[in-house]
Amino acid sequence: MGDLLQPWHILVLTSVFGIFFVIPAIFYILTLQGALKKCSEASRTLEPGMIWLLLVPFVNLIWHFFVVMGIANSLGNEFKMRNWVATEPQPGQSIGLAMCICAACSIIPFLGVIAGVASLVLWIIYWAKIGEYSRLLSGTQASVGPVGI
Repeated sequence: MGDLLQPWHILVLTSVFGIFFVIPAIFYILTLQGALKKCSEASRTLEPGMIWLLLVPFVNLIWHFFVVMGIANSLGNEFKMRNWVATEPQPGQSIGLAMCICAACSIIPFLGVIAGVASLVLWIIYWAKIGEYSRLLSGTQASVGPVGI
């Protein structure tokens, strides 16, 4: 049993944790932050720097709801300000809330495994969707304007 706690084991476990969880989380946060920064200050309902609270363990389960709502409202405000017609009034809100609910349910015994997998899939979809909105706000997407947001 003492062999499991050797310093190099701890180093390897920490590195694996960092590679599989922390590094993707940092890129995810950078995507969300970038989308918010592309919204005018008047449109923002959440400051871009506040998203980094998602790195705080356990707090992130609750804070993620606020981040999803803040980004959805900010994007919705920005699209209205630019006179763009969005397919949903608060872009990304429905998929984001589903992701947050599944993540919160992942701590429930038995249900947690299914909810955790669903949360991971929804997280990837939400991340891609916010990235798409961010590119749209940058004007780097071919169809910028009132169609198909």
